[in-house]
Amino acid sequence: MVCVGNVNIGGGGKTPTVIEIVSRLHESAQRPHILSKGYGGSLKGPVQVDPVTHSADQVGDEPLLHAAFAPTWVARDRLRAGRAAAAAGATIVVMDDGFQNPDLSHDLSIIVANSAVGFGNGRVVPAGPLRESVEDAVSRADLIVTIGSETEHETLMRKWPQLRGVPGVRGDVEVLPTGMDWDGQRVLAFAGIAHPRRFYETLRGLGADVAATRSFPDHHRYGPALLRRLEGEAARIDAQLVTTEKDAVRLPPFYQKRVLSLPIRVVIRDDAALGEKLDDVLGVRRNSP
Repeated sequence: MVCVGNVNIGGGGKTPTVIEIVSRLHESAQRPHILSKGYGGSLKGPVQVDPVTHSADQVGDEPLLHAAFAPTWVARDRLRAGRAAAAAGATIVVMDDGFQNPDLSHDLSIIVANSAVGFGNGRVVPAGPLRESVEDAVSRADLIVTIGSETEHETLMRKWPQLRGVPGVRGDVEVLPTGMDWDGQRVLAFAGIAHPRRFYETLRGLGADVAATRSFPDHHRYGPALLRRLEGEAARIDAQLVTTEKDAVRLPPFYQKRVLSLPIRVVIRDDAALGEKLDDVLGVRRNSP
């Protein structure tokens, strides 16, 4: 089982990292399934996510994104979900956001860190932004994925030398081609994710004219009244509404057709360490009785 998690409360790039790992496992002729707690969803599970019939209110936003890449299970009880995945034919399981969960043993434990954000003041909640200390987390990690520029990565490593004791790789966020020409496109960008600033910067990097931004809490649920207000604001400044792929799945179906989304993926650079770790896991699983 591959576990992908954070030290920080909130997002740090886990979702696109899970998608990248699942894609690599497919290339190795594996049948990966994804496990998620389904944060923000009402279903306790275990239930396999069906993007056609399930909504984000039922299973959470991240599982809806994951389900396009591999069979995805939502459950409060990760052990039951793992057993359900195995019974359904999974040859390997990738758990999204379970680094601090002891219910399942981890063949490979990966920490994902947003290198622009880092670990704040290094303190655990409520004094800081962390779920546990950096030292404790690193002591259980097999690999660290930092997402950001080379400069941001180097700054993070200087500030937190504890990370150097664990193999690490760097990931870049890349926008998938959609046929949309963002250059000069006037937009009102909104997001309910942990770190929306990078989303806005990505749009500007594509050449979009970001006329206004609106940020909401992570996993925010968008009601009709709020969306009508956003539409009105966009109309007044002659801008197109745009949001993240993760936010888009939380929109009512009617608004999903009226709001543009920006699909992104994580591309791992100098990925020998990740390849070796995945090969080790697959080798262990092939040789296990």
